[in-house]
Amino acid sequence: MTVTTTISWRLNSTAFRPLDSNSPLPLRPPFQVLIEFEEMTGDVVGSNSGKHRHPLHEIAESATHKLLLKQWIKEEDLVARRVALRESRVDAVRREIAALYCGFFVFHSLVLLLLYSASASSPSAACRRSWIPCLCSLLCSMAIVWAVRYKTDTECVLERLLEREREDGVLLGKCVEELKRKGAEFDLLKEVDALRRAKSLGVEGKVRKWSARDVATMVLLLLSCVALGLTRFVLCD
Repeated sequence: MTVTTTISWRLNSTAFRPLDSNSPLPLRPPFQVLIEFEEMTGDVVGSNSGKHRHPLHEIAESATHKLLLKQWIKEEDLVARRVALRESRVDAVRREIAALYCGFFVFHSLVLLLLYSASASSPSAACRRSWIPCLCSLLCSMAIVWAVRYKTDTECVLERLLEREREDGVLLGKCVEELKRKGAEFDLLKEVDALRRAKSLGVEGKVRKWSARDVATMVLLLLSCVALGLTRFVLCD
């Protein structure tokens, strides 16, 4: 509500007097007029501020909302740290897998070169004992294939956990933003139950029947068979 009052005043040494007044009015000191004006404007500002309060002020006055906000912010920070840790672990596992691939090819290349040089000096003896390097090559190939498969499964598990951690971080961020935006109007039971349901739905992981990791394992097995055949060919031909 806006009230507009226009009054003309004449400044005296002791008080204010209306210009268009025919009868004398009781004089009031200037500081009393200012005090009444400040009280009136203060009441108006106070009523307006009470109507339009910031949501953070409402959260600060509510112990439950304030505790929930602190807990969610702390949990959001912990989730971010766990995400960074899992990302570093995934990168480390991928480097180990790459090292196993390189070791597989380097090992068989060196073995074939050594067997070729050994068979050149005494081909008959090398052919009779060809089962020994073939067996060693097969065992080493199976060990490398098993190690690669184990590391790829570990990478799959870590990626799944990393995806869940990221989803939890996104959900927590949305809840924190909603709480900051709504303030005291934030429904604790409804929103917290929605967060729990979203987390429970995220627990169900998608199982793939066929993936690129299975293809890599099959390729390594085929290459192991090829290396075994080349070993036999180098020693006996």
